[in-house]
Amino acid sequence: MMVGAAERWRPRDGIFMPGWLTWERVADETRTRLWPLPMVALVSAIALGIGLPRLDAAIEDDLPVALNDYLFGGGAGAARTVLNAIATSLITVTSLTFSLTVLTLQLASSQYSPRLLRTFARDRFVQGTLALFVGSFVYALTVLRTVRTAEGGRDTFVPQLSVTVAFALTLASVLSLVLFLAHLAREIRIETVLRNVHRDASGSIGRALGECEIMPAGALPPGGKPRNLLAPSSGFVVGVDLEALCEVALEADAVVLVDRRVGDAVVQGTPVARAWSISGGPLSEDRLAGLQERLGQVLHTGFERTSRQDVAFGLRQLTDVATRALSPGINDPTTATHALNHSAALLCDLLQRDLGADVVRDKTGRVRAVVQQRSFAELLDLAVSQPRIYGADDPFVMRALLELLEAVAWVAAGRGQTAAVEGQLARARRVVEEGSLDDGDREDLASIARAVDDALHSGGTASEGGGDIERTP
Repeated sequence: MMVGAAERWRPRDGIFMPGWLTWERVADETRTRLWPLPMVALVSAIALGIGLPRLDAAIEDDLPVALNDYLFGGGAGAARTVLNAIATSLITVTSLTFSLTVLTLQLASSQYSPRLLRTFARDRFVQGTLALFVGSFVYALTVLRTVRTAEGGRDTFVPQLSVTVAFALTLASVLSLVLFLAHLAREIRIETVLRNVHRDASGSIGRALGECEIMPAGALPPGGKPRNLLAPSSGFVVGVDLEALCEVALEADAVVLVDRRVGDAVVQGTPVARAWSISGGPLSEDRLAGLQERLGQVLHTGFERTSRQDVAFGLRQLTDVATRALSPGINDPTTATHALNHSAALLCDLLQRDLGADVVRDKTGRVRAVVQQRSFAELLDLAVSQPRIYGADDPFVMRALLELLEAVAWVAAGRGQTAAVEGQLARARRVVEEGSLDDGDREDLASIARAVDDALHSGGTASEGGGDIERTP
């Protein structure tokens, strides 16, 4: 039984690191939450607010005169007033910042796609601004408790250095507020949104596919009935730990084929993988039970797709933006065409990669673990099918879709992937012919369709003479 026309193979040194994907998943989940960085700032502010006044008390009489000129010079009453003003203003600004952040998330969800919320939530600038505001507020309150007046027989204590630091943090917070507003105005622009999605998707493609050695397809063990392995939990497949999967297969003396791809939805108790004995014979019940028990350690699921290993997630986001823009409530075909342009670039990048199955071999070179990848035909269909359906009556959108196919065709012609492009081109032509477009638009789109044909038959090289195709501007 063959798995694809080629296998993607990475040399292994025999050192397996079970659980590395779990830590990467935890780190990724932490980066997409708004609270971790502000929480770190809060704890740090409390520690600084306790420690710095003690330093003030220790060096109060040893500070150089020149340095005293730059430190807070008021009395205890003035220090309390300043710290009260700082704390009051910062908590107001923090509330405003949280409100603007939530409003931005709501806009991204309703205007673009709910699947873009992770992109906004992991913005380090937003997290850092919130952390600065929260930390400055807590620091001011913590220092305020150390200011003492000459009452009840106590000595007056004014932590000059601590109050000065609070003043400096306030100035930094004001500057951050201005920069935050400018940053937010830039981040909600559709061009920035699409650029961020494109960057994340390119990173995912590089991590999951990479430039790997192409090897002839290996065969799974001949004969023997495969045994099904069932999903340990419901949700989306968010990652597969290849090293750990190979180690599990070695322990069971088996070969494991994972049928579900990263990004696919699975239901607990349904088949997601198959296993054979390495010899091709029947797999014993004990070994099958061992594989099933450890499957949850290598096949990670969640109720939200992520871009960590999911090469299709970026295309899903771009397609969502395009289809949302084509909805009657928004009616923004320009945004749809911009999303299609980004999809075209990602598809051309994917054509440069090996989309064969992920294969891990043991030290003897035998296949131990196979994880199926999405085919280029599936990825292309994901990028163009819904925009073709919802933009069928808009010549602007159909033009962008055909230009996407033309760009992809130039790369696909030399990669043996022309069948997928030809199928999508035939569908697009039917939509144009059967739609409600006028004759001028049909002729314009037909000329682009002919250019796609030329690109498909160019073999990946420039056409001689450029043909006699004319396009309507």
